[in-house]
Amino acid sequence: MIQSELQSIKARFGIIGNSPALNHAIEVASQVAPTDMTVLITGESGSGKESFSKIIHNLSARKHGQFIALNCGAIPEGTIDSELFGHEKGAFTGAIDARKGYFEVTDGGTIFLDEIAEMPLGTQARLLRVLENGEFIRVGSSKVQKTNVRVVAATNINLMTAVERGKFREDLYYRLNTVPIFVPPLRERGMDIELLFRKFSADFAEKYRTKPIQLSADAQQILLTQRFPGNIRQLKNLAEQISILETDDRIVDAEKLSHYLQMNNGKLMGNSLVRRDFEAQQNDNFTERELLYKILFDMRKDVTELKRMFLEVLQNGEINPEILKQNEGLFKNIEAERNYPFTPTFQPEFTPARTLPNASNFAPKSTDNELTIINLGNATPENKNAFIDVTHEAEEVSLSLEKQEKDMIIRALQKNKNKRKYAAKDLGISERTLYRKIKQYDIEEE
Repeated sequence: MIQSELQSIKARFGIIGNSPALNHAIEVASQVAPTDMTVLITGESGSGKESFSKIIHNLSARKHGQFIALNCGAIPEGTIDSELFGHEKGAFTGAIDARKGYFEVTDGGTIFLDEIAEMPLGTQARLLRVLENGEFIRVGSSKVQKTNVRVVAATNINLMTAVERGKFREDLYYRLNTVPIFVPPLRERGMDIELLFRKFSADFAEKYRTKPIQLSADAQQILLTQRFPGNIRQLKNLAEQISILETDDRIVDAEKLSHYLQMNNGKLMGNSLVRRDFEAQQNDNFTERELLYKILFDMRKDVTELKRMFLEVLQNGEINPEILKQNEGLFKNIEAERNYPFTPTFQPEFTPARTLPNASNFAPKSTDNELTIINLGNATPENKNAFIDVTHEAEEVSLSLEKQEKDMIIRALQKNKNKRKYAAKDLGISERTLYRKIKQYDIEEE
């Protein structure tokens, strides 16, 4: 592509920068635009992936058709099929009328599916059929309908990793990845950072009729060394923040810029910052099944440690302080959990206790109906071998994983003052999954 055509595309779609990686992405987008091939755009959040979907649409033969951009992560799992493919009247509760989906409305146009990795597996199967045959079925219908829609997808995670973990269909990945476009992160675009900062400052000054801010030479050098995990979005926020707060001196030096960077990040984002890669961040987002496994493994670990301490009591008549020290984490939140408003679903009834005269006569029996509690709180050298045995007929108790999960969600919401974003982060699940769980368990948010 000749330089004049490249600059024309940049001017038309408001793209600022001259880095080789950015220019290559624009060239690929312009070359694939005249075709109907499916495109997969990858890049970090805030790097400008949607701009490339608009380039593809407006340079194609579909430019007079409709263009719709959708964020798959923002649509609840229970309604995403209806949103994309439509539904018939009475297909589900609340479906009082038939409704066309986006694939039906956008016939002859382009659909941009952002955060495609957040799409549920069932919806992925429906999307694959559209890509393969151009066919779809409304929710609640059995009639096959045709559509002629071009799909441009985008993601900020490694889809092959998602495929290996069973979170994304392999056949859909290869169908989407016909032509891949990688949008480089801001930190890899060199002098583009300064150009974008000046553009955002000038836009702010023009909008509010103020003098644009300028960076001193040393401040420019600091700006170029930042990592900007939020990419272009973060840089724009920084430029606007400085523009509105620096009312006296419109020339920002290195000291002032460092101050604003600290305000935005809590610390400088220089090369010394330890930052997780955006792909690694996705590995921390547990699925529901993994969350339940985590609960089980934590419970199993606690029970194993308690068994070891109990055996120590039986063998030695007292607990080794070293064991208590090693397992002090078991007893940290006892008071907090005791005060937590939780009503047990069963009330065991205890029978009167009986005393066993000598520890040597005590032989623990493996029985499902007895629970033996040893109390050595009043043991002395003379009665060290005396035991208190309390037995009762235990009711059948089913440890419900759903109750454990609901309990953890309630605690996380209370801890974070019902802010779902931070509660989901504490639980290690996505905000969309937390929203669905709140509805599933009918949890009231005060």
